[in-house]
Amino acid sequence: MKTLFRSTLFVALLIVFAPMICSEAKEKNSKKQDNEFSVPNHVLNISKENTFPNTHEEQEMMEPSESTKELLEETNIPIENPELIKMLNETTVNPSPVGIGYRGMIFLGRWALHYESIDTTINWEYQKINTNELNNHGSDAVQKLSYHQENQKEVKGALTNKIAQPEQVKSMILMKTKAKTKLPLSYQTVIGSGTKQEQIYHVPVDKTGYLHAFTPAVSEKGQITFGEVYLQLKGWNKKIVIKNITKQGIGAWLPIQDHVAFSFQLQ
Repeated sequence: MKTLFRSTLFVALLIVFAPMICSEAKEKNSKKQDNEFSVPNHVLNISKENTFPNTHEEQEMMEPSESTKELLEETNIPIENPELIKMLNETTVNPSPVGIGYRGMIFLGRWALHYESIDTTINWEYQKINTNELNNHGSDAVQKLSYHQENQKEVKGALTNKIAQPEQVKSMILMKTKAKTKLPLSYQTVIGSGTKQEQIYHVPVDKTGYLHAFTPAVSEKGQITFGEVYLQLKGWNKKIVIKNITKQGIGAWLPIQDHVAFSFQLQ
């Protein structure tokens, strides 16, 4: 009886506390991901100081129409490609209700259907863009060194390997990674000549100070799913059919716009 009572009590406690444990675990995982992509102290936002006005890439969030939503809900392969959703929105083929026995198959092309992120990391020193130097030998006082961009620098990101429909793939990767990291990502960022930052670095007597500046970037790795997309017509009904599905690994470098990582050295 005691054993049965203990077992019953354990099950009851498990039922009560299991949701709380799961909730705490989800919260910890969420905080871990937030910390993973949080900007460290040595990386500064220079959007206000940048002498070059970067154009921020706003991703087109193509909303499916009601008829497109119905088509997408019936497919077992997720479709996230904005260009394909736009085409489906513009498709006005309506099968006839009196077309008894009518069948048809319209080929819409081979498309990149969706992107699945597998690994996302940040290289805070992706590309060196500037070095400021201050020689304090022969002086009798501490000198101050601050950041001053000597030449305009353009930093470009790219896909890491060749793939079909690269522009559509780039757009899908950028959209997914921006949502995941909450960072101002793009495939290009420019740091204008003469850009300054007021943070001071002290160079002691008889030392030379070097302030190195880097543009950070996100390394994104994942998988693109491709497939041949057909619109099947059967009587009054129509649905999407996807054939010859393939998957391909893909990676991309995405610079973080208007952010600079600093590294200060004394010699």
